[in-house]
Amino acid sequence: MQPPNNLTMRDHTPNFKMHELSNGARQLIRETVTQLLDKLAGDSQLTPEARLEFWVEVPGVRHPRGTFRGGCLMPDSYLCLSDWFKSGSSPLQASEHYSSHATPLDEAWNDLLEELYYQIEIFTSQSSRSQGVTVELWAGTRGRPECEWDYAVDRKIELP
Repeated sequence: MQPPNNLTMRDHTPNFKMHELSNGARQLIRETVTQLLDKLAGDSQLTPEARLEFWVEVPGVRHPRGTFRGGCLMPDSYLCLSDWFKSGSSPLQASEHYSSHATPLDEAWNDLLEELYYQIEIFTSQSSRSQGVTVELWAGTRGRPECEWDYAVDRKIELP
């Protein structure tokens, strides 16, 4: 069945070119996330609901931020940690998805970080330079429905 001729599709893709993060930025993000997740797992807080959330601030670029019902600021994006790591593990262990890999934990880390880098690049690509760009990373579990953190570790970094 053909759509009526008067319907048109509009492209809502942002009009910018993706810029890859520098090696220095990737290394800083990797070190920061490793510290946060090691602390999370070490405190036995790597639950099935644990998330890695982040906010990106790009100098000179304003973007609206939503809030949850309880008034808490929504993150720019988040990743569900149980997609990569086994809940309740301390030290960190790869999820069952990686059990057939030769080095499951390394593969889980690589996949998590590649996804995180890509998502951060979506926000940082709105600027042609990374100077002054900050990324705030939080790892933990939020309560429902108030959205307050039940447990969280966080760190704000400035990308090189």
